[in-house]
Amino acid sequence: MTKGKFQVLSSFIVTFSISLLFCSSSFAQGFEGYYQHADIHNKTVVFAAEGDLWSVSLSGGLAQRLTTHSEEEVYPSISPDGKTIAFSASYEGPTEIYTMPVQGGLPARRTYESNGSIMNTWTPDGKLVYATSAYSKVPDLQLVSIDLKSNQKKMIPLSQASEASFDDTGETVYFVRPAYHRNVTKRYQGGTARQIWKFTENSSEAIKLTSDHLGESHHPMWYEDRVYFITDRDGIMNVWSMNESGADLKQHTTHKEFDVRYANISEGNIVYQIGADLWHYSILTNEAKKVNIRLASDLDQLREKWDEKPSKYITSVHPDPTGENIVITARGRVFVAPVKSGRFVSFVEKKNVRFRDAAFTSKGDDIISLSDESGEFEFVSMAANGLGSDTKITKDGNLLRYAGVPSPDDKWIAYDDLESNMYALNVASGVSTKISTNSEGIGSFTWSPDSKWIAYAQSALNTMRQIRVHNVETSNSFDLTTDRANSMSPQWSPDGKFIYFLSDRSFTSLVGSPWGTRQPEPYFDASEKLYIVSLEKGTRSPFREDDELNKDDDKKEDGKDKDKKKDKKKKGEDDDDKKEDAIIVKIDQNGIKERIIEVPIKADNYNNLGVTKDAIYLMTRETGVKAKSHLSVVKIENKDIEAKIMVKDVNGFELTGNREKLLIRKKTDYYIIDAGTGKVDDLSKNKVDLSGWKFPITPREDWKQIFTDAWRMERDYFYDKNMHGVNWEAMYEKYLPLVDRVTTRNELSDLIGRFVGELSALHTSVRGGDRRSDEKDIKVASLGATFSRDESNNGYRIDYIYKADPDYPDEKSPLDDPYLDVRIGDIITQVNGKDALSAIDMGALIRNQAGKQVRITLKRGTTNRDIIVKPLSSEYNLRYRDWEYGKRKEVEVKGEDEIGYLHLRAMGSNDINQFYREFYPVFNKSGLILDVRYNFGGNIDSFILEKLLRKAWMYWKGRSGESYWNMPYAFRGHIVILVNENTYSDGEAFADGFKKLGLGTSIGMRTWGGEIWLNSQNRLSDNGLARAPMFGVYGDDGKWLIEGRGFEPDIEIDNLPHATFKGEDAQLDAAINLLKKLIQEDPREVPAPPAYPDKSFNNNKN
Repeated sequence: MTKGKFQVLSSFIVTFSISLLFCSSSFAQGFEGYYQHADIHNKTVVFAAEGDLWSVSLSGGLAQRLTTHSEEEVYPSISPDGKTIAFSASYEGPTEIYTMPVQGGLPARRTYESNGSIMNTWTPDGKLVYATSAYSKVPDLQLVSIDLKSNQKKMIPLSQASEASFDDTGETVYFVRPAYHRNVTKRYQGGTARQIWKFTENSSEAIKLTSDHLGESHHPMWYEDRVYFITDRDGIMNVWSMNESGADLKQHTTHKEFDVRYANISEGNIVYQIGADLWHYSILTNEAKKVNIRLASDLDQLREKWDEKPSKYITSVHPDPTGENIVITARGRVFVAPVKSGRFVSFVEKKNVRFRDAAFTSKGDDIISLSDESGEFEFVSMAANGLGSDTKITKDGNLLRYAGVPSPDDKWIAYDDLESNMYALNVASGVSTKISTNSEGIGSFTWSPDSKWIAYAQSALNTMRQIRVHNVETSNSFDLTTDRANSMSPQWSPDGKFIYFLSDRSFTSLVGSPWGTRQPEPYFDASEKLYIVSLEKGTRSPFREDDELNKDDDKKEDGKDKDKKKDKKKKGEDDDDKKEDAIIVKIDQNGIKERIIEVPIKADNYNNLGVTKDAIYLMTRETGVKAKSHLSVVKIENKDIEAKIMVKDVNGFELTGNREKLLIRKKTDYYIIDAGTGKVDDLSKNKVDLSGWKFPITPREDWKQIFTDAWRMERDYFYDKNMHGVNWEAMYEKYLPLVDRVTTRNELSDLIGRFVGELSALHTSVRGGDRRSDEKDIKVASLGATFSRDESNNGYRIDYIYKADPDYPDEKSPLDDPYLDVRIGDIITQVNGKDALSAIDMGALIRNQAGKQVRITLKRGTTNRDIIVKPLSSEYNLRYRDWEYGKRKEVEVKGEDEIGYLHLRAMGSNDINQFYREFYPVFNKSGLILDVRYNFGGNIDSFILEKLLRKAWMYWKGRSGESYWNMPYAFRGHIVILVNENTYSDGEAFADGFKKLGLGTSIGMRTWGGEIWLNSQNRLSDNGLARAPMFGVYGDDGKWLIEGRGFEPDIEIDNLPHATFKGEDAQLDAAINLLKKLIQEDPREVPAPPAYPDKSFNNNKN
């Protein structure tokens, strides 16, 4: 961070401090909060702030709080008669719709669906309308209305719709499709950009109104024959309007600094969010002005609070040199905890500072850590006893550094950084020297016993990890290993004579060959071996077996030396002994690679080494599903050499500096044990007791640091150092003052999203963190069906029972059981003896009943009977499976059993399973539809493409049966892929690869447009996330691919919302018809075998 920016932050803190001095007077008149989700009726405005709902006059003033629940209420909407507010809230876990009187009162729950229910608006005759995916078989929003008098629900007949507004007749609805994509990007023009549509009852189809602008148009508001809406046509979101046909565009607001967000209209007055404020635009006067609102509150979420469960925020734990204490970094704070007894030290007095990766120095008196007190992460030193002030080690930070490892003499610190550079830091001068030779990746690293050499793993240009060794005094560097295999976890022997390391040089596949069902691929198990290299020529390996030339005399001499050292320690001659026996590491570089030998233990799934004079410690991972990891030990001896499990089921370990103790991590607990060689069955007595650990948090100070940290990490992680040309420091200065308005963690995330969005990049969601919650989670179970309220039959009518592939009966709906004989049209009159119609929704009757036996009374005609069922905890997968199975059956019928169908929901591990499950049964079809609509992305695009690229080039034919081909399971037919606006990320990458590799034809709509790839490492101190895309994607032509635009299919066909609601699928039909045409033109039949050869001879001819 620059000096100027730090001054801005300092000034901001001073300003806030001064404001607190006058809080008694200013808060008496209220204070300004962070205002969101405003609605208006006549002159009454209802909005969300501080996690609650408030009401205020359109003219402003002191707002009245309407709710106080610890869960947040959002999206308030006032009924046409002005008496009722409907809103979304998560009071019992799921986000559902509630209503309450406009003056305040007890909220009444209106939905029981276990899906996010987003309150939208009301119809003119008083029905509330919300958006939900609860009735969609695919992950998309639909509009549902509820008549509060009859409790009847009605689907608005649109397959994809949200953000509704009705004209005064209630017959025409203006809505948005696609739904909001949940990324904070600004000036977005990808395929998922929201557009405004309208649909009139009994019309043949909905009509798109905003066809002239690729960017977003959303939040339509009908008023007096015009549709007002929010759009970024001038680069900033402002209020515009058009007539009911989408013509006659007019701009009404001209904000330049902040976007207009979330607008609503009443009687010609529009209220909307700008920055942290609400503004009022009058259509009559064509004027916009800020609504001056003040809140009167005790600011509960800004009070100091104690973190009662700090272990969930732990990011690092390290032991001191003797194993008597551990240093913990958690939630950006540092703590020293005694292992057995002693004082618990907390470094928490600095409120607006985040510490990272604290560790003890080699002597153990001090702690080194990274601190962002200066505005950048710098190395600092702190006394381990918590006394005194910090000492700054570096002052040149401009990029995120990772954990430092001090040398044994504490004169150096080795560390790497976000750009995969390796450094040696001179503690006295504060100067860092880069020692790595590329920026491809840094693995673990370690110091030699004499503090002169660093051994570290570095990725070579072919991605293989090599071990390099560097001398910090002479700058001499060399490769210890080649780039022919991955080598990692280098460790020096205590005497400085050897380096141990692991390398994946064992090639043992659990799959012998790619023959068999579903073409199994090699899976390499037990890949790692343990190696040792002598640093000087002629040094004998401790694992070399005894021979006649190697007598026991040396060992006896070693024993005498040990006895002498013990005697010296007793006589107080320890210091002289250290000087006498000081280790000097000598390395003969010539031929060092040839001196590498294998430690004679079996190969296994090893990682993470630790070495003492007597033993080697390493982690061993089992093979298989839910495989566990164990700590294993190898005695350093030349007889009966093997790795034995020392401690079962652990997550990691670390040797203390004196190599006499081991810090063990098991789940969320930590233990200190002796670094022995025997098996440890019971760790309980060695557990580090953290049960009383807690610390205070001042939210406002915490949020300032989180805001700055998010800004800085975005700067450091974003793939373009030029930040897409955005003045990133100016964005910091622009948005920082709004932190003073924030009163909840969710509001902070919203604010962070505002400046992250300035990058105009996707994969930029902001979420999580330490949010207030009541922790209730009362799930609404599912019977796997849809219902309608049937007053005449005193129950709920079963309208549809979700279907699943009968080959997988475990996926069926609870009601799809032949034994139960439940049918569409049956009436559920009672649930567990309670009258069904006593509840406003079927879901209300089966709350908290997932997996439990439920007694249901069914009525069919005049007959009643009881059945017992076990509801599901969620029906998401069931609904989705119904859609997938239905599409497959449709393709089989319309394609006359010549076309296969496969849908991939995402590109993750579960979807590999789905591919195998659905592709191999149809690999021999003449056509294939690979459907990646609604694909959420992942990273298996190359795997799927590789399978589709396989070609047949020869055929086998035996005496009987059909011919089959090589490559096995190569698809020989024609392929079509389907994409839509909800094809995301790796789904788009797959589509682009499919097209560029010439595998077939793509059909559908332009996709999302998120192709800067990422990970989620940039966590904030409270585990919140402000994603920063890290890897741009470009093609052979030197142009960036897909980002911000989306993949464009060969044939563009939209699944229109009303037709699709009625069951049509224009995209699927187009794919089937195209494939039928291609199959007819080019059937690609398996070639018939040639005539068998005549090999007869004169004396054996038939």
